[in-house]
Amino acid sequence: MSAADTTTAKVPPARLSTPPGAGPGAGEAGGPGQRRRRTGGGTAVPWALLAPCLLVLLLVLGYPLARLVTLSFQKFGQPQLWGFQEPESVGLANFTRILGDGEFWSVVVRTVVFTGGAVVLTMVLGMLIALLLQRVSRWVRTLINIALVASWGMPVIVATAIFKWLFDTDYGVLNWLLSRIPGVDMSGHNWFASGPEGLAVIMLLVVWGAVPFVAVTLSAGLTQVPRELEEAARLDGAGAWGVFRYVTLPVLKPIIVMLTTLSVIWDMGVFPQVFVMRNGHPEAEFQLLTTYSYDKAFVVNDYGGGSAIALVTVLLLLGVVAVYMRQMLRIGEVE
Repeated sequence: MSAADTTTAKVPPARLSTPPGAGPGAGEAGGPGQRRRRTGGGTAVPWALLAPCLLVLLLVLGYPLARLVTLSFQKFGQPQLWGFQEPESVGLANFTRILGDGEFWSVVVRTVVFTGGAVVLTMVLGMLIALLLQRVSRWVRTLINIALVASWGMPVIVATAIFKWLFDTDYGVLNWLLSRIPGVDMSGHNWFASGPEGLAVIMLLVVWGAVPFVAVTLSAGLTQVPRELEEAARLDGAGAWGVFRYVTLPVLKPIIVMLTTLSVIWDMGVFPQVFVMRNGHPEAEFQLLTTYSYDKAFVVNDYGGGSAIALVTVLLLLGVVAVYMRQMLRIGEVE
């Protein structure tokens, strides 16, 4: 008998026994009952892991935020603070007063311009440094990273004191350096005599502290850009700008959106840089939303008005967060 004439007997698969009373699909590995149990456990585990962090956030931020909302709808000044009078509910009067104040809108515009300039400078310089880190030798990259981490880890008060010395009117290093240029005399120049110049100095201080985080994060993101795509783009005739625009930027888009959103939130919340740079008394042309709210609450003793300004600032930041979430969801849908 040849091998072609032989046949192989087929053994039927063993039948899984189902316990009495079990529903259909209970004995199958992927049955509906087991799938339901897996889904329920999978939903509960992430919330259980997040519970401690959410509890801490609720304790740390919940009461101050609730108190802020309450004060924004009350007449609360120094008599109420010391207990001589009871807080008086005024409804939307605080919001109507600040929204009808021209000074408030000037502060809003100044804050938006300041934040926009700081964010653009931070992202551009951070991207340039990140690209530089990809093209230098290893020991140079190490030195740059050490300098970035050192500047990032420096306390804000120390950095502000250094910038005050750099831009000092009489003993500032920058005035001395600029005066060395032929035809330029910057001796005795006061950088804080006008609001735009002074805010430009404070913006440089904010950017100097924010660039290291952006540069290190973008540098890590650049390591995930496929080299094959860059080489293919170069073979198709794309130059350095074309490779960066059509290959690098799309890969880095989620990171750029995240960093831009965080920078907007951080730069809109700038307070110690302005407060310390102006010796605790920012002039009118240096006021941002944070310092303006502080002055209304603790200098003028109008805690209701200051809380209303702070609440408007929080709502503006929530709008930024909403835009960020929308962008991230759109990126997720594309992927």
